[in-house]
Amino acid sequence: MTALDAKTLRSARAILIWGAVATAITVPIAAAAASPLLAWRDPVYIAAGFAGIVALGLMLVQPVLMGGYVLGLSANRGRRLHRWIGGLLVVAVVVHVGGLWITSPPDLIDALLFRSPTPFSAWGVIAMWATFAVALLAAFRRRLRLSPRTWRIGHTCLAVVIVIGSVVHGILIEGTMETMSKVALCALIVAAIIKVLVDLLQWTKKSTPR
Repeated sequence: MTALDAKTLRSARAILIWGAVATAITVPIAAAAASPLLAWRDPVYIAAGFAGIVALGLMLVQPVLMGGYVLGLSANRGRRLHRWIGGLLVVAVVVHVGGLWITSPPDLIDALLFRSPTPFSAWGVIAMWATFAVALLAAFRRRLRLSPRTWRIGHTCLAVVIVIGSVVHGILIEGTMETMSKVALCALIVAAIIKVLVDLLQWTKKSTPR
């Protein structure tokens, strides 16, 4: 295989990966936008709901970037994009929670105190706190003087909590999201984080002194 053929193959693979990610994210958003349930919702509640959908979609992008699965994207650029997407994810979560606070403060308080009668609330709160924990860990990484190995393991563990909490939260909610596209998105997120975990385990074994 020539260098030109290899470059073409890498470009095609990158296009396929990003195309699949974009489709997995946009289809659930488009399906939710067409939901008849929106007719009975106020604008703030709708904005909060779509912020949650966007946050779920961004969770598919993060492991793809974290694992370096997009060829042609330099390591530095991939890490920088990963940080930016992480920041957008935090903003989306804040908008999601803030909108719910505006529309129904008692329900949100019950959820935060883990006394809500709806099972999906607790999973969403767990995912929210894990998201904030990741953001704080990233912000104070240098001050904490974390080694690359400790940082990667800690970051990945929190990411797993975020994924599990968010996926269960999303699956249990019966709302504007269309079921099949929602399940497909959640399945891809889980598959991506499992791939990252497998690669991390292999990397850890190789980097462990014998």
